[in-house]
Amino acid sequence: MKKVLFILVSSVVYIPMAQAAPEIYGKAFMMVDYVDQQADYEDQNNTPKDADENALQINSHFSRIGLRGTEAITDSTDVIYRLEYGADIDGDDSQILQSRDTYLGLKNEAYGELRLGHNSSVFSYLYGPIVNRGYWDNLGTRTLGDNENVAALNMLDYTRSKDSALWIAPKYQGLQLIMQYAADESFESSDNGYGAALKFDKGTGYTAGIAYSKDIEASGSIDTLDLVNEGDNIESISYGGDALRGTLTLDVDSYLDITTPLTLGAVYQQADYDFRGSDKEKGLILSGKIGLNHLSHPASIYIQYNKTDNLNGISNNDSDQIVIGSEYNFKDNMIAHAYIGQNRADYTSPTDPTNSVADIEVFAVGAGLEYLF
Repeated sequence: MKKVLFILVSSVVYIPMAQAAPEIYGKAFMMVDYVDQQADYEDQNNTPKDADENALQINSHFSRIGLRGTEAITDSTDVIYRLEYGADIDGDDSQILQSRDTYLGLKNEAYGELRLGHNSSVFSYLYGPIVNRGYWDNLGTRTLGDNENVAALNMLDYTRSKDSALWIAPKYQGLQLIMQYAADESFESSDNGYGAALKFDKGTGYTAGIAYSKDIEASGSIDTLDLVNEGDNIESISYGGDALRGTLTLDVDSYLDITTPLTLGAVYQQADYDFRGSDKEKGLILSGKIGLNHLSHPASIYIQYNKTDNLNGISNNDSDQIVIGSEYNFKDNMIAHAYIGQNRADYTSPTDPTNSVADIEVFAVGAGLEYLF
């Protein structure tokens, strides 16, 4: 009898221990930012006005917490899962947690990964040349809010797609293919999105990538007078469209006889929106990052230039941005950041691109700490 009880207890104890334990992970990224936002514009009565706000802010930049793991179901196939949420740890947002990548899927040595759920789009896998962090890690900011929140305007960035399937193929000779399908589950329309990315990296000092998407990155709506309108007669334009991104990075020190790590990067991107009267949005990013060998801990400085023409597909909506920053690694998971940058943009009306809505200038300087766990 005792032997039977021992076997039963051992079985109960063994079952949970046989399951792979999930990993809790995340990032807390807090900065002190001084931000000066200016916009000169005319209201609907053609009266000149200006928005000029500056403030010293305590900001949480892309902080997050998540749960992830794998568990084998055969010798070559695992179940994979992730539940990741953005955490607004400075308390500015009433919704403290916001969904990031949340999925359930399968991983096979021969066939790659399949993820079902809320997935980052294929453009996110071509991010190497983009070195800005903190306040200036804001490529997706493309429209203006109210007078108290004048944004640094840039070309569209990757998004996350709900109800989506993402497949990541195994690497072959340095090449990797990523494909995505995003289902439109509404009965009123069938604007399903899809995309694909191809990356090349053999570890020889350079990388290249190209990505295309339809109705994923280029999808949403824009208010025609979102800066100057006080609530009346706002016309919202909904859109979809095609987007294309190409990237290159080069580790210069791998090819030249220099001891200092130096990486150069470039991004070219265009988006073709499908609303009436739209123009192609064209974006360019050039970046450089250099390691500092003479310090007691790993450190680097970087510079990034962004140029975007026809923001949101609106002619003459143009912006230029320059940012200089630095990183200092106290440990692999404790990184100090500092940066300074400026964005200038001409913002025109979607219904009349010859009509200037606002001249915008945003300046921001910040310093803080990123902690990974």
